[in-house]
Amino acid sequence: MRRLMLLLAAAALVLPASGCSSLQGTGDKGYVTGDGTIRQFPVADRSDPVSLTGTDLDGKDLSLESLRGKPTVVTVWGSWCASCHQETPALVAAQKKLGDRVNFVGIDSRDAGTAQAKAYNARYGVTWPSFFSPGGEALLAFPGVLAPNSVPATVVLDAEGRPAVNINGPVPSTLTLTELVQDVLRHG
Repeated sequence: MRRLMLLLAAAALVLPASGCSSLQGTGDKGYVTGDGTIRQFPVADRSDPVSLTGTDLDGKDLSLESLRGKPTVVTVWGSWCASCHQETPALVAAQKKLGDRVNFVGIDSRDAGTAQAKAYNARYGVTWPSFFSPGGEALLAFPGVLAPNSVPATVVLDAEGRPAVNINGPVPSTLTLTELVQDVLRHG
């Protein structure tokens, strides 16, 4: 019995140290950071255009439909998300490099209010609008592309509003994102 108790005590010390738990990777917001897997959707295999309307961080109307006509980079983020803080400088650099050939729009997911989100954008020099989605419901507009708890994630929509690229997790680099978007610009 004593040996069993010692083994159980050792396991109780080792498991937390190894990071194993039923909540591993979810943080306190119920999200799972992806591994950065990139999926490209061939033009012939793309789904219907994504339809999403809502309000931005200032309470103004915002829709993906109004951005059609050129590719749109949709970035899912939250001011509370450590991986988002790490990737945002790469997103801002990509937006500057791509210029007005491409739209950028965010989905602020799971921030309780807009004050923190606005401070986040000011800190990193984010100039594009973001849908305010405190419950994460905006992600439901991307079935088969984004999971409802994907933060961070990036989707590149083609000029028709169809998902062309999905990055599940942080953007690997400015170069990677700009090359993916330039491919959508070249090939649709």
